[in-house]
Amino acid sequence: MTAWCWNSTVSPVVLPFEALLDVTLPVFLVIGFGYAAVRSGVFPDASVDGLMRFAQGIAIPFLLFRAISTLDLQQTFQWPLLLSFYSGATAGFVAGIAGARLLFRRPWADSVAIGFCCLFSNSVLLGLPITERAYGSGALATNYAIIAIHAPFCYALGITTMEVVRHGGGGLLRTIRAVLMAMVRNALMIGIAAGFAVNLGGIQLPAVLTEAVDLIVRAALPAALFGLGGILVRYRPEGDMKTVLYISAVGLLLHPAITWSLGANLSLDQGQMRSAVVTAAMAPGVNAYLFANMYGVAKRVAATSVLVATALSILTATFWLSILG
Repeated sequence: MTAWCWNSTVSPVVLPFEALLDVTLPVFLVIGFGYAAVRSGVFPDASVDGLMRFAQGIAIPFLLFRAISTLDLQQTFQWPLLLSFYSGATAGFVAGIAGARLLFRRPWADSVAIGFCCLFSNSVLLGLPITERAYGSGALATNYAIIAIHAPFCYALGITTMEVVRHGGGGLLRTIRAVLMAMVRNALMIGIAAGFAVNLGGIQLPAVLTEAVDLIVRAALPAALFGLGGILVRYRPEGDMKTVLYISAVGLLLHPAITWSLGANLSLDQGQMRSAVVTAAMAPGVNAYLFANMYGVAKRVAATSVLVATALSILTATFWLSILG
């Protein structure tokens, strides 16, 4: 997969004291460049939406398609890996709800949205480039196994819980049906499903087609990171900072800690442990805000948590890379 992933010149083995400059900082600098360009007006804010539509609607779906179409599914999709990661994610979701409700006295609907911020780590825009720069493009197979069910799992858990606390489950079936239809039309899910179809069907794609797709894929992560920086300009450091810092602590520390502990007990190999923990340690993605906005609750806290946790993850990602070696 080295032909089409975002090329990395960093050695697959990163020393702890070199991690910040050699691995994490370049990724966040690209985000910073996007933020500075939009903030200064050099790159128009109106153009950010177009860039992100290309990155998230075309380039990243192609990236996921190419990755999953070439994976060794039997070797990659293993229950100890998925159990380790998603147990940590679920624990973060529960901790987010409990903290919002018991510590910060938020309403139940707000608490679920805050829990979702703790649940949904930015597995694609941050997890992929940091894992690749730290451990090489060959380490990404495990990331793709996690990503393949990330959105369906998180949205199913978040929406089910939200509907229960808001309506006692009365509108649950109707809401789940609408969400499933939205996922069917989602470009990322289409890319993942097409990748599985090609892989399981043993379909051999023409070389000229894969080369054309690979040209687009090479732009996926740099464009998405730059666009993410531009989007963050729209968020302001507002809201209850205690709640935001709590979300950051759960997402950046608790989730990866549980994943690391379970992974050790379930005997994950080194590559699986690295990908699972690094992905778990990523800041909440923009989807955290989209979920809050969908229900019209805790929007300011969700937006601020995306901004603050992304900045803090420069340090916490370096910490976890140091632990993982």
